[in-house]
Amino acid sequence: MLATCSCRRIAALIGDGFSSAQPLIVTNQLRFLQIPNSEQCYTISLPLPAAPPPASAPRPLNYNISLPLPVAPPPAATPRTRRNGRQAHGKSPTIPPPYPWATNHRATVHRLKHLTDGGINTISGVVQCKRCGQTFEIEYDLKTKFYAISRFVTDNKYMLRDRAPVVWMNPALPKCKLCGEDNVLKPVMAVNKKEINWLFLLLGEMLGCCTLEQLKYFCKHTKNHRTGAKDRVLFLTYLTLCKQLDPNGSYERSC
Repeated sequence: MLATCSCRRIAALIGDGFSSAQPLIVTNQLRFLQIPNSEQCYTISLPLPAAPPPASAPRPLNYNISLPLPVAPPPAATPRTRRNGRQAHGKSPTIPPPYPWATNHRATVHRLKHLTDGGINTISGVVQCKRCGQTFEIEYDLKTKFYAISRFVTDNKYMLRDRAPVVWMNPALPKCKLCGEDNVLKPVMAVNKKEINWLFLLLGEMLGCCTLEQLKYFCKHTKNHRTGAKDRVLFLTYLTLCKQLDPNGSYERSC
């Protein structure tokens, strides 16, 4: 490969004896300056202009961007439903009636008219003497005892202010017919609360002998508010049983 260089650049390199009109022949490796009609030959090393570096391919941009993942919204809360005893504990809503005057629902007795029409006029229950320890049954006349309690409730419910009076909280117990002692016959409570003889306790005014837990059980299954002191829960128990016997009576709460 031959190239012709500028004579002025060569002349500057070899001095005045070179004529700018004479050609210069340059090869790849060695550069020879040969002057025609002359035996003189000058060897000149001239750097060839460097070839521009090959254009490098543009490096791809590599962006590493961390974006937060979208947060899934919390699941919609399902509305809570009030669970009754059957739903919470797997119990049946009905039970075998524990007494002829009881219905097949817990803590519920038949209406007074239903009982008298069916020939049920006396209510019995088991008691035990605290003095002699003997256990036996006693009976109450249904109409006589209920009318007396019903009249007391309707006459005094506003004055009682939703609290059981002292005579209900600390009931006077019957006299023992065996040993002759007064205020000694306490009712025998069923171990299973669904078998408590609620009507017998009402007629004997001995509901106060129930524990607070037993009274709350009654209020729970009769849809009554069951929190508070015993005198409040006991008052609701008396009113509710009177309402079950006589649905048309005036047994609403005072407030």
